[in-house]
Amino acid sequence: MSQSIVELKNVNIYQGTSLILSAVNISVDKGEFVYLVGKTGTGKSSLLKTLYGDLQLTNGEGWVAGYNLKDLTWKTVPFLRRNLGVVFQDFQLLTDRNVHNNLKFVLKATGWKDEKLMDEKITDVLDKVGLKTKGFKMPFELSGGEQQRVDIARALLNSPKLILADEPTGNLDPETSDEIMQLLFHISRDYNTTIIMATHDYMVINKFPARTIKTEMGKVWDNASVTV
Repeated sequence: MSQSIVELKNVNIYQGTSLILSAVNISVDKGEFVYLVGKTGTGKSSLLKTLYGDLQLTNGEGWVAGYNLKDLTWKTVPFLRRNLGVVFQDFQLLTDRNVHNNLKFVLKATGWKDEKLMDEKITDVLDKVGLKTKGFKMPFELSGGEQQRVDIARALLNSPKLILADEPTGNLDPETSDEIMQLLFHISRDYNTTIIMATHDYMVINKFPARTIKTEMGKVWDNASVTV
């Protein structure tokens, strides 16, 4: 288990009392890029929610970034999430403050105190996503692709071992989508960060091939073949 960032063994995932996914066995290694595909309603979101502690694991065994999912409580979930970055489809930036202060808000919320260190970290992550000069901009002044880059920068703030990206190219045109995919692969490769990306966009998968996990008929299929 030394290299595994995600390890699920014989896991059943429930929403309330409804069984969503059964007998899930997945292992994802450090620095690996994995797609998560499946039709709406087949359990993709439930699987992601289990990984970041939003759904309690009750059946089977699961570890994420060294945390035992079965042992999580409301007190320990925040510690797990500091090791994770989450990238959303709809950016979820705070519209009343500039890019720099959007990122500072997250750092403060996760326990950072030192202003100088916070500013250095923000400069660092904006540089990584190619937005070093855009810290003073308000979200509405940015293009969709730039807003998504800010979202990725936000996910990088706590140097996560794992990034969960939920449809990160869903609202972007094809050219911008390609740029975001190149950025995500670059982060995975160069910073040895594991990325699990949920997507409906099979054109993206064909253009940027990687291991694919599929949710279908209550099961999770590893190394699934994807046909458009």
